[in-house]
Amino acid sequence: MALNHTYDARLLQQETTVGAGVQVLLLAVLGTATGMSPAGWLTGLAFALATWAVLTRAVLRSRLTSFGPANRVTLGRATLVGGVTALVAESFETAPPVTLFVGLTAIALILDGVDGKVARRTGTSSVLGARFDMEVDAFLILVLSVYVSMSMGPWVLLIGAMRYLFVAAARFQPWLDAPLPHSMARKTVAAYQGIALLAAASGWLPYQVSALLVSSALGWLVWSFGRDVGWLWGERA
Repeated sequence: MALNHTYDARLLQQETTVGAGVQVLLLAVLGTATGMSPAGWLTGLAFALATWAVLTRAVLRSRLTSFGPANRVTLGRATLVGGVTALVAESFETAPPVTLFVGLTAIALILDGVDGKVARRTGTSSVLGARFDMEVDAFLILVLSVYVSMSMGPWVLLIGAMRYLFVAAARFQPWLDAPLPHSMARKTVAAYQGIALLAAASGWLPYQVSALLVSSALGWLVWSFGRDVGWLWGERA
């Protein structure tokens, strides 16, 4: 048993290490295509290192027998999010190529609907996979809100920060950490955040239209979190 567990652990570590390697390769491609500054490189490498460390620890603690196809899709999305993060860091010095930025982000958003379907069809759904998917989504929304806030104002940061504020509040109010029931409305609101922020980030729409999309995204997000908090409050006993 000990030998099998060690062998499985090594396989899991290989999966996460390959993911980190692909992340570095993507950064090299982006660096070549855009002439990325040290800020973009350091941010992208920091993301790759943090993802590798946290994910490796999580998969080993989860005692999964294999990484699974759905987690590979999510890891691919995480790699794209790392590239988007590097481009956003780069944007503090110079504007990133819009087509490249939009393309990476759009693919990451589209794949968000793929990993769950893969997990269900292959029977590989897991608590780790759901958490991994959620964290990748949340970080992408945070990065996009940072980028859009540079043109629309700091209020946009509330969209990206709200989930992390909720997690922080749960540390002081444990009833907020209880599991929530499945909600299609919650999934729809989450998807709308990414679409609205990407549309605003592209710069292809008039400012007023982008502002309306982003402000409505914030409004729906407040409603969604308020709805969940209300449900958790009612179930706290």
